[in-house]
Amino acid sequence: MQSNGSPTHNGDAQTSSSAQNGAEPEPAASSSNGVEVTQAAGGLEKAKVVLSRSDEDIVRLIGQHLNGLGLHRTAELLMAESGCRLEHPSAAKFRELVMAGDWEQAEEVLSELKSLLDKPQAALKMKFLLLEQKYLEYLEDGQVIEALYCLRNELTPLKFNTERVHQLSGYIMCSTAEELRERAEWEGKGPKSRAKLMEKLQAYMPPSVMLPPRRLQTLLSQAIELQKERCPYHNTKSEDSLQNMSLLLDHVCSRKQFPCRTRQILSEHCDEVWFCKFSNDGTKLATGSKDSTLNVYEVNQITHEAKLLRTFEGHQYGVSYLAWSPDDVYLIACGPEECSELWVWNVQTGELRVKVSQSPEDSLTSAAWNIDCKRFVCGGTRGQFYQCDLDGNVMDSWEGVRVQCLQYKKDGKTVLASDTHHRIRGYNFEELSDHNLDPMAQDPWIVDNKIVEDHPIMSFSIDDSGRLALLNVATQGVHLWDLQDKVLVRKYQGVTQGFYTIHSCFGGVNQDFVASGSEDNKVYVWHLKRELPIAVLSGHTRTVNCVTWNPQIPGMLASASDDGTVRVWGPAAADDESDDLPCLSPLDGAVRVVEKDKPSAESDDSTDTDDEV
Repeated sequence: MQSNGSPTHNGDAQTSSSAQNGAEPEPAASSSNGVEVTQAAGGLEKAKVVLSRSDEDIVRLIGQHLNGLGLHRTAELLMAESGCRLEHPSAAKFRELVMAGDWEQAEEVLSELKSLLDKPQAALKMKFLLLEQKYLEYLEDGQVIEALYCLRNELTPLKFNTERVHQLSGYIMCSTAEELRERAEWEGKGPKSRAKLMEKLQAYMPPSVMLPPRRLQTLLSQAIELQKERCPYHNTKSEDSLQNMSLLLDHVCSRKQFPCRTRQILSEHCDEVWFCKFSNDGTKLATGSKDSTLNVYEVNQITHEAKLLRTFEGHQYGVSYLAWSPDDVYLIACGPEECSELWVWNVQTGELRVKVSQSPEDSLTSAAWNIDCKRFVCGGTRGQFYQCDLDGNVMDSWEGVRVQCLQYKKDGKTVLASDTHHRIRGYNFEELSDHNLDPMAQDPWIVDNKIVEDHPIMSFSIDDSGRLALLNVATQGVHLWDLQDKVLVRKYQGVTQGFYTIHSCFGGVNQDFVASGSEDNKVYVWHLKRELPIAVLSGHTRTVNCVTWNPQIPGMLASASDDGTVRVWGPAAADDESDDLPCLSPLDGAVRVVEKDKPSAESDDSTDTDDEV
């Protein structure tokens, strides 16, 4: 220490004439690692942090969030200590005036903000929104003369959005404030409508002037959504909003929450089971077998157990394909290639509505319903392609289209059909005479050449949006196509697909998953965006012909096999103490999990689980 009591700083003596005269010494300053350190009297240090651009942004986001919580003093202290500015002074003043409904002053401040806006038209659009709110508030208050003046002398001269100006002029005829709010779809004069107006106005101001509303919440919500997208096992309907989840941990779903366990084995069939399909409302499961029967099970919506409800008999060649009507009243049953008939059953009454049979030479192996539930299409590989009504009458017929599989699009007009030329084409059944979207098509009913594969398309299904198609391609496996862009999106790996007809499906929450049977006796499950399987389910002892996902219960999956059983898959039981693989980090790549069920009469497996990553 020096004789005058001043400390030594960085090895240099600090002297001050004012200190020698008995005055308080001036602080000495230094900087290190972006922090300005001020040396005060008595050895106390005051630090002023030099913030980076990203640090300033974070401080502003926190300040905005604190203001939203009503912690205004805390936000002010944060801004003062950090040296940041939450928003431009003119923008802050503009907000106050808008929320107070001082439209004249708000217009003046808007003029000051004009030079800070990025786009030339931004000020004009903002002024229009201000005057629109002003006009509506005048009308609600019954000040018609003032409203007319605003409309004629302020809004109209802007020569902007004249269509909206015409709409606004019609609101003058509203006799009550309630009618005005209803017609204008407006919440009325007050904080709510002005807050919404402010959000619209903020969209035109750069973030350096005024932050977008609730910006921190928006960023956190986006982070959560990204984590859910990268989680291979996320399959829950619950909304993971900021209010009901912790921000202190990353979003992670356990494999136990995914349908990887055999919950039930249905063994009512006495021969190979060729097809299975859940009803659209998820309350029933239909299964078709080589034993000539069609079984319908009731699905308990609480326990998720399936109980046999009805058995339909008399299908001489067996049941190889099923199609539920959109209202789940009727169920079409088709047979294999040698079958020339199809059956339309009323599931509610158990009665046969109609049996369609045009010729003993026909082959009716696939069918699909129109959205009106009054018509359906059917066809087969021998060249039949019919549109029928509920009474079995053939409304339209085309020869020479050798159909492998059929699906109706959501427009109710276009039928997608895979044929023996390894392609899927669209056929329009509503405008056969004069509608042809594809100028290269040779036939008037062909509206679009969708996709072409190099190998036979054994079956296909489309997702709820009607844009994606899932194909089982002979010797190739499962392919995902974009029907709109007509491009192959993904080839899913692992499955064994020869020339058996195997049916795959979309499923899970938002149909984020696909599943398929396989000739290696397993069920393969993939995330829609991953080529490697996230689960390979063992338990069947012969080829798995079909997989169906319950559209209303994301954790319920069913598979039909040549071993004569239908397995219902679900999440592990709450008291299941078996090993549990947590969801791997997205950076670890795709996850491959093999799950073997407990030994049963239908399985020779001796181990309970076999997990491979």
